[in-house]
Amino acid sequence: MKYKNPIFVAIDTSDLDQALALAKEVRSLVGGFKVGLEFFSSNGAEGLKKVIELGIPVFLDLKFHDIPNTVSKAVGEVVDLGVSIINVHASGGKAMMEAAVKSSKNKTHSPPLMAAVTVLTSLDENDLVTVGQNTPVVSQVERLSLLAKSCGLDGVVCSANEITHLRKVCGNDFFLIVPGIRPRWASSGDQKRVMTPEEAFTLGADILVIGRPITGSERPALAAERIVKELNIRQ
Repeated sequence: MKYKNPIFVAIDTSDLDQALALAKEVRSLVGGFKVGLEFFSSNGAEGLKKVIELGIPVFLDLKFHDIPNTVSKAVGEVVDLGVSIINVHASGGKAMMEAAVKSSKNKTHSPPLMAAVTVLTSLDENDLVTVGQNTPVVSQVERLSLLAKSCGLDGVVCSANEITHLRKVCGNDFFLIVPGIRPRWASSGDQKRVMTPEEAFTLGADILVIGRPITGSERPALAAERIVKELNIRQ
């Protein structure tokens, strides 16, 4: 799947007018938008449709995680909205992920790219221990990524620190969506496993999810343009 460029701007706001204004300002500069829980909880399907109608790919970041039947039905509903990427939690297990993939392909719309969330970029190894996963982050990410691939998903959401390892174990055709991206001139915020856009892109990230460095800027378009230039990619 090809996009204008790998930058997907995270639209994490409940304000529909603000979200649409931001989207219109940067849409000519980026590859797509990531719409998350905050936006969707406030604006629902109707608000999401307004973003999709801007004509740029939308990654719906709702991280579905429930019993297989529930996830299957939820995925079917959002596929009908016309989103380009959907994600589920890989920790939901094999049956859940297989049900999600089947539902995504059983619709009139073109099937979206299906990605699995491995380990959230806000977590580190100490956090994993507290929830009973006494294993290195990279080992947990590998385990969940291989499971997702075996279930027919197109790729995973991972941190930039796992890109090189996942390329070795999952291959170059496995799609890697990487949040926790912070330019050198931006703060890391609440992310613990971060990397600059150019570093992550060079390592092989397919999509760079970038939020606050762009959305929190006084001039979002200029911030987006600066990152594009740092990536040295042609528009």
